Amino acid sequence: MAEVAKDLIAGTVGGAALLIVGHPFDTIKVKLQSQPTPLPGQLPKYSGAMDAVRQTITAEGPKGLFKGMGAPLATVAAFNAILFSARGRMEALLRSEPGAPLSPNQQIVCGAGAGVAVSFLACPTELIKCRLQAQSALAAPASSAGVVKYGGPMDVAKLVLRSEGGLRGLFKGMVPTLAREVPGNAVVFGVYEALKQFFAGGRDTSGLGRGSLLVAGGLAGASFWVTVYPTDVVKSVIQVDDYHKPKYSGSVDAFKKILASEGFRGLYKGFGPAMARSVPANAACFLAYEVTRSSLG
Repeated sequence: MAEVAKDLIAGTVGGAALLIVGHPFDTIKVKLQSQPTPLPGQLPKYSGAMDAVRQTITAEGPKGLFKGMGAPLATVAAFNAILFSARGRMEALLRSEPGAPLSPNQQIVCGAGAGVAVSFLACPTELIKCRLQAQSALAAPASSAGVVKYGGPMDVAKLVLRSEGGLRGLFKGMVPTLAREVPGNAVVFGVYEALKQFFAGGRDTSGLGRGSLLVAGGLAGASFWVTVYPTDVVKSVIQVDDYHKPKYSGSVDAFKKILASEGFRGLYKGFGPAMARSVPANAACFLAYEVTRSSLG
């Protein structure tokens, strides 16, 4: 239990660091992913990441870049408790003896297991976040640029529970969430361990400096999006799709329609902001986790 508590505390600190550093980038990513496909002859609402930043700040002020942060911030302790504790329990099962370092391949298994566990919290949290982040991007062109459908995270949750099928509505997009979190976290923890062992010149990584941890964490985070980004696009469009007049019947249908209307490029909308966010945010997350975990003994 003591080890679980340490993982909980360190994971919470790491998750908070990731969220604070990365949320503005995530907001722009979701806006680009969820903007409606323009009709022939029309221009998209946002011409690119910087245009999305400019329009967001003009319409909503700088706080618009942090819209939707309440939901993940409120659940960051639980999210990281599950992620790092599940990973820690998987590590304990795979270790030949207490404290023995694991190989990158073993960390891949640990990351996949943690990804399964964390998906059950990630799905409703991401749905709430995406609804808040995307509401201005989904507004009708003739409506006000500052249109507000949801007043905040609790308002989203209440409306979904009341009018979108109850609890099931909060788990809309569960399939692509699992398809993102399982392989994504498998790659993240595998790459992170491989880079740490490379920098350390062996399995003992306890002496690594903060610079090496920052680089390993940043590159590991980037590997997540390189691996699963199209799945994240599908998840986002499914979660913001209109419940009463859905555009997509499911994940496969969403994938096919995006591919048919926008090509492969449509599956990478917002990739730039995602990568720009991923490196510094995950560097901060892993460094905060390692420093806090080490200080706890």
